[in-house]
Amino acid sequence: METHNPINEARPHRWRPRGGAVTAATALAVTAAMGLTLLGLGLTDHAAANFDASSWLWSSVKGELARVNGVTGRVDTRQDLAGAAGHRVQIAQTDRLILLRDISTGRVSALDLATLRATATTPTTSGIGVTVALHEDGAFVVDSVQGIVRQLDPSTLTPVGEPVRLPPGVTGGVFDGAGRLWVGVPSEGTVVSVTPAGADASPAVTRTEAVASPQQDLAVAALDDGVAVLNRTSARLTSLRGGERRETPLTLDGPAALPPRIVGDTIAVTIADTRTVHVVTPDAQVRSFTVPGAGDRLRPAVPWAGRFYCPDDAAGRVHVLDAAGSAAPSLSVTGANGPLELEVRERRLFINAPDGSTAQVVNDQHQATEVDKYADGVLGADPPPDPPRPPPPPKPRRGPPDAPAAVAATAGDEQARVSWRAAKPNGWPVLKYVVTGVGGPREVSARQRELTVEGLTNGESYRFAVHAVNAKGPGPKRFGNPVMPTRDVPDPPESVTASPRPDGTVTVGWPRANGQGRRIVRYSVTAVTEGASEQVGASRTMSLRVKGLEYGRQYSFTVAAVNDRGASSKASPQSGSVSPFSVPGQPKQLRARTVSDKKGTIALTWGAAEENGKPITGYEVAANGRRVEVAGLSAQVDGFGDGERVSVRVLARNEAGAGRAASALAQTLPQPTIVPLKVSNAYSVITIPLRTTNAATCQVSLNGGARKEFDCRGGPVRELTPGETYRYQVFARNAAGEVSIKGERRTLALFGKVACDDSAGPNRGYCDRGIGVYSGARQHGSEGVGTVRSGDRFRAFCKRRGSDGDQSDGATLSATGYNNDKRSDMWVQITFGDARRYIPFIWLNLENGDKINDLPSC
Repeated sequence: METHNPINEARPHRWRPRGGAVTAATALAVTAAMGLTLLGLGLTDHAAANFDASSWLWSSVKGELARVNGVTGRVDTRQDLAGAAGHRVQIAQTDRLILLRDISTGRVSALDLATLRATATTPTTSGIGVTVALHEDGAFVVDSVQGIVRQLDPSTLTPVGEPVRLPPGVTGGVFDGAGRLWVGVPSEGTVVSVTPAGADASPAVTRTEAVASPQQDLAVAALDDGVAVLNRTSARLTSLRGGERRETPLTLDGPAALPPRIVGDTIAVTIADTRTVHVVTPDAQVRSFTVPGAGDRLRPAVPWAGRFYCPDDAAGRVHVLDAAGSAAPSLSVTGANGPLELEVRERRLFINAPDGSTAQVVNDQHQATEVDKYADGVLGADPPPDPPRPPPPPKPRRGPPDAPAAVAATAGDEQARVSWRAAKPNGWPVLKYVVTGVGGPREVSARQRELTVEGLTNGESYRFAVHAVNAKGPGPKRFGNPVMPTRDVPDPPESVTASPRPDGTVTVGWPRANGQGRRIVRYSVTAVTEGASEQVGASRTMSLRVKGLEYGRQYSFTVAAVNDRGASSKASPQSGSVSPFSVPGQPKQLRARTVSDKKGTIALTWGAAEENGKPITGYEVAANGRRVEVAGLSAQVDGFGDGERVSVRVLARNEAGAGRAASALAQTLPQPTIVPLKVSNAYSVITIPLRTTNAATCQVSLNGGARKEFDCRGGPVRELTPGETYRYQVFARNAAGEVSIKGERRTLALFGKVACDDSAGPNRGYCDRGIGVYSGARQHGSEGVGTVRSGDRFRAFCKRRGSDGDQSDGATLSATGYNNDKRSDMWVQITFGDARRYIPFIWLNLENGDKINDLPSC
């Protein structure tokens, strides 16, 4: 099954491996080597996998193609396209072949998936205006501006036969399921199908169908067996399926769109401005649904398996409507950061975010699987992309449009050419222009700014008016000058040249025209682009610098000569196609941060700048006098001082020069600091409160001993001896260095009194014999060192659980009847006879409220 992918962001040049080592030889020297990362696939498996439910998806941020298996929802092959980050690319694919067209350079590349070979490249004019299409063994390049449809051999990209030549400014160029290429011809109001050539033949137009009046705005969508044509000017959908034709009137309250390819019988027409989807059934019935959410950044809804999937670029999600128009659970595309692209292929719906790392695959049961296009971990620790910006506030809504500006007419031989400038839309997009005068109203596309009215009578005076129409109705008319057709017209210039300049303008030049005996007073210049034309200026000389054209879009130009009677020639032959360009835009979302594990280093990330018609050749980073040239969208700059504030400027360069810089501030990692706070002491604990900054790790040392890990927020040091002085030193370290502070603290001394009272006990005189003190923590006769009396006071050092001896290990001793029924298996170390000895805890009442756990372990 073939697919046509909408425009993405990329530029394929040479191919290099992404984490893998399988490299395919190239067939032509001009085609650079391609390296593929094959995740668990051998070459034979790789070829077979292409017949599964898979699709190649583009990731512009990294300049990668990823083949996503639609069954598993996983990437099995990735290709890194060197230098392609941030660029746009068109993809047309079958099970065996991929055609890639780099929008920025115009280069078309062919990849044979069965042999892992990049087989050929061929140039086209850069910019938007050329489309690649692929079906089985038929490959086409459609030049919309020139109206040339050229068939290529899909492996060698060499021309097949003679091209099909259509009037300039065509639209479409997508294969239907039956292998017919459909192209709209707005200047004639027709749609044509082109059939690929066989051996030793040429492609041919096999069907021409009138679907509109000339110069109306047409959108084309290929169907399973035919085409759908949306006339955005007259609000009518025409579907051609086999030999059947159906016309469906619609209500369009804003610019409407179709997806380029529709699978199934139902056609969806999307009006982003009002978030409306008109669903047209095969029997020409219309149902209208509203897409949840806000904003006008919807892309065309794609019908799939009885539901409608509506991509919302602003929200980073795809809204899902069921057959009745009710909202089903929507699909979020994590980190989309830009456009969402949908294609139906191999019984799966693939949802791709070219500017993000994720995609979604939806089967025909509407079960979705999120795909990590970078799943093999090659990317390392790249920072996550910034979340998408919130949608812009709603546009102010007022009413009908203003009158068009500068309505003018020039006479010709039995014809007149009417031109005008765009009308102010007043918050609702202009849907069409209406030219009135002789012969009734003529509706033309909202992108059209001129119209040739034919069939007039020479010598009679005519006057034309133009008004714009939006969803709120028609605006006021603007009348042009009276005009009188005549046979006395000059010849057009014989040729026209066009040269883009780095400031975004295009210089159009032509030779002097033959005035046929009359003086030529000016030349009128018309720009032709995909699906539209517009008069862009006039000149008294043989050249004109044209401003205000869209960067990266293809234009050609025609010139008409006007004599001193106001009579105009026919249009000259077209110039070659050119794409206006200028310096790049400002890098987007520049972020500067401290690198916490490197000395004197900052890290920068940014989004790709707008190319403005020419590929970005690199980025320049300026930071506190240091300059670094960068090919990608991130950089680390080092060599700064600790804690240095760094002012950063990042700008993009292309053939036109340097663009506007984005600015940010960062600070390198400073050395850590420590501020001691008030220290509180306890019996076996000293607490060292601190306030540290920029510390990665901290340690503490007591009395010059070994360092131990320590909380950088400060904290207690436990298990110390009561009544002792401790010298401490706290160390704080990071990549910039180490600092420390010293201090001295003494724990609180803890005393206890011997307690034994036999006045009420069962054995009077028991206490008079004294309480035994031992060299160890056990009642062993040979270890007794003496006795103490009730009321004796001793300093306590630590605690210890009793051991074996006359009592079993860990035995609990009891002072029941002699010391408040005290029971414990703990012993306390005291000073007795100038030595450290032990007394059972049951006989020593500590002066801290008898809290044994205030003592450290011995």
